[in-house]
Amino acid sequence: MKITLEEMQVFLAVVDSGTLTAAAEQLGQTASGASRSLSRLESKLATTLLRRTTRRLELTEEGMAFRAQARDILDSVERLEEQMAARQGQPAGVLRVDAASPFMLHVVVPLIAGYRERYPAVQLELSNNEGFIDLLERRTDVALRIGELKDSTLHARPIGRSRLRVLASPEYLVRHRAPQRARDLDCHALLGFSQPESLNEWPLMDGDKRLRVRPTLRASSGETLRQLALDGNGLVCLSDFMTGQDRREGRLVQVLEDQTVPVFQPVNAVYYRQTAIAARIASFVDYLAQQVRERGLEL
Repeated sequence: MKITLEEMQVFLAVVDSGTLTAAAEQLGQTASGASRSLSRLESKLATTLLRRTTRRLELTEEGMAFRAQARDILDSVERLEEQMAARQGQPAGVLRVDAASPFMLHVVVPLIAGYRERYPAVQLELSNNEGFIDLLERRTDVALRIGELKDSTLHARPIGRSRLRVLASPEYLVRHRAPQRARDLDCHALLGFSQPESLNEWPLMDGDKRLRVRPTLRASSGETLRQLALDGNGLVCLSDFMTGQDRREGRLVQVLEDQTVPVFQPVNAVYYRQTAIAARIASFVDYLAQQVRERGLEL
């Protein structure tokens, strides 16, 4: 019996996600179905591709060799599908998009329905990572990154920029007198990022440089910090794209507004440099940039 593309897809999904359960969810299968596919593949190849331990799955040497070949084959199939669709003037294929949770939830997700209606042949896979990722390792086609870029191997398309503000809930400000100057922050609970430390530089001046705060409570996700601020846990510094509705509806209010300096975080779509960008990537990046511009999202 010959191995199938589906069996290779299951194998790579297990390798990328780390568990059969996660791979099955990603592929829309049951865990038992994914396990049977993997077992059939190993039986056909007459070798063990993955060692199953109590905590995780580990690649054997044969598995590492097969992974590289299988990935090349599936990538070739995707390119072929895209080329055939391009002949009909329609982008197609799987498009894997990665972004930090707040940007995915507040900006990308509200635009997905419109994109799918315009490009129904593109199959979207959305993932959330708070930090920078290796696009090749995670099999990601395009990542949406907030902040300055350092990786010169990537092609970057500017999407917009987002302003930083210091905010608090009205409930917190009722219990604690609003700060009147930057040095008053020493008397307040400050919500900040666990990493990188550069995200704890607030748009306030400390002499001739930006003020870097020492958070009382830290989190890795901006969305977690937003929820903490909404629940009255302290002052927070966040981007406009994730707090616009909160500010319009009065759930969060800006503090130290007259002392805040204009600081903007750039937002870029990044992907590996290619002689010709894949149509499915171009369609998504173009659509996102257009919608951000037309809808006047706070970028």
